[in-house]
Amino acid sequence: MAKTAKGKDSAIKVVCQNRKARHQYIIEDTYEAGLVLEGPEAKSLRDGRANLADGYVDIRNGEAWLHNVHISPWPYATNTAVPDPRRTRKLLLHKREIMRLDGKVKERGYTLVPLRIYFKKGRAKVEIALAKGKKLWDKRETLKRKTLDREFAKKYKIR
Repeated sequence: MAKTAKGKDSAIKVVCQNRKARHQYIIEDTYEAGLVLEGPEAKSLRDGRANLADGYVDIRNGEAWLHNVHISPWPYATNTAVPDPRRTRKLLLHKREIMRLDGKVKERGYTLVPLRIYFKKGRAKVEIALAKGKKLWDKRETLKRKTLDREFAKKYKIR
C-alpha cells in the first residue's frame, strides 16, 4: 500500500472499470466524484460486485445522479430492506463543477459517462468523464492505430 507523508493510506482500490467507454467515446476531461451509498452497498463494492456497462450521469436541479449502475446486493445482509441494484445514486461534486459540466452537456452535445468505481482512503469514488460519442470511422481509425502501434512495438522490441 502506498503511504502519504502523514502515514495515511492513499492507495486506490479499483472495484470496476468501464472499458467500453474508452472505445465508444472520445474522453475530453475526467472528474472524481463521491458516491452516496445505502446499507450494505459499500461492502458489496468492496467485494467487486458492480457493473458500469450501461451507466451514465444526469444533472437535475443542480445535483449529479448516477443511473443504470448495477451494484449487486450483499449476500450476507441481515436486514430485509435491500436497496434496488440499479437504483439512481447521488454523486458528490462541488457546485462549480456541476454547473460547468451541466453547461458543457447542454451546449456542446457532450455526455457524462462513469469510467471506474474505486475506493480512495476508504471512501467510494466514481471517475466520470466528459465525453463525445465516436462515429464508426473514428472507432475503426482507433483500432487501426492500436494495431500499427502493437506491430511497431513487436518489430522493434519496445516495452
